[in-house]
Amino acid sequence: MIVSRETTARLEHYVALLTKWNPAINLVAKSTLPDVWSRHILDSAQLFDLCPLQARTWVDLGSGGGFPGLVVAILASEARPDLQVTLVESDQRKATFLRTVARETGVVAAILGQRSEELAPQSADVLSARAFAPLPLLLSQAFRHLKPGGVAFLPKGAQADSEIAEALATWAFRVQKTPSKTDLRAVILTIGELTRVA
Repeated sequence: MIVSRETTARLEHYVALLTKWNPAINLVAKSTLPDVWSRHILDSAQLFDLCPLQARTWVDLGSGGGFPGLVVAILASEARPDLQVTLVESDQRKATFLRTVARETGVVAAILGQRSEELAPQSADVLSARAFAPLPLLLSQAFRHLKPGGVAFLPKGAQADSEIAEALATWAFRVQKTPSKTDLRAVILTIGELTRVA
């Protein structure tokens, strides 16, 4: 992905804030900080590349340190200014961090300091969640917050196939697997046409 100088500067400022805040509130595993660009920034950016052109709203559940939601918001600010990004993070310290990054980078994003299951349905075109919950539980939240015809982008590791099999006990859905560009064992699940079967 090629980005402008302005977007690069925003991402660099984000990484600087992440590095500064991380010792106090554990936004990412300390061991991943030396590889923050590939492990977190590029890993999140590849989801933005999948965004349908007609999408207008993107909701990120359990945003934590802002992955992928804040990266999506930074990329969208220039490439897709019509895309409204909402980050959901119930940990108030992390939500404060996310608001700080959004303010200091000049990025418009809604940051909701609530649990996703307590939130009013968001009617999102796109939903994402990274390292948030096992797939069956995640799909119940996706079903709640996606609009009909919406899609979920869910990064998963080596256990993706077993999570899909488990989820099919209670859900019917269309799934496409895209190999991760940053982890050979990982995939991004694109899930649509989600309905409850049990």
